Amino acid sequence: MKVRIEIIEDAENEEIVIRCAGINERIQLIERTVAGLLSKTPALTLYKDGEEFYLSPKKILFFETQNETVCAHTADDAYKTKQRLYELENILPREFIRISKSAIINVRHIMSISRNLSASSLIKFHGSHKQVYVSRSYFKAMRQRLDEIRAGSAIR
Repeated sequence: MKVRIEIIEDAENEEIVIRCAGINERIQLIERTVAGLLSKTPALTLYKDGEEFYLSPKKILFFETQNETVCAHTADDAYKTKQRLYELENILPREFIRISKSAIINVRHIMSISRNLSASSLIKFHGSHKQVYVSRSYFKAMRQRLDEIRAGSAIR
């Protein structure tokens, strides 16, 4: 595979093109990595006790729905957001992945996973007492994303 850079005059027409014989895991990983590097997710607007807070997604451990309210959890606090989980999925960087119908996690903060083959598996986070469950149907995709992120971090 060759890597080629072509200099153009018009910055508005910048694009990255991947030419390949077909889509495979390696091509998908390249696409996701490039998309992740290009995404500049702005600070999220979160609410707590009548105040607005502007936090970087990097500080968020996970999002979860509680009684139709979506909460963003940091290591030591919880905030409300007006966005739904499906909206967050579309704007968050690739480090975030849905792990159940009611939760999205930041895989970069995972400290441990207690695997349970017959039920949900328990996820614990670095620097926090908080934990969340990943349902069996989402486990494989979460595990793949975690492996991709870890492999990508080793490259950088």
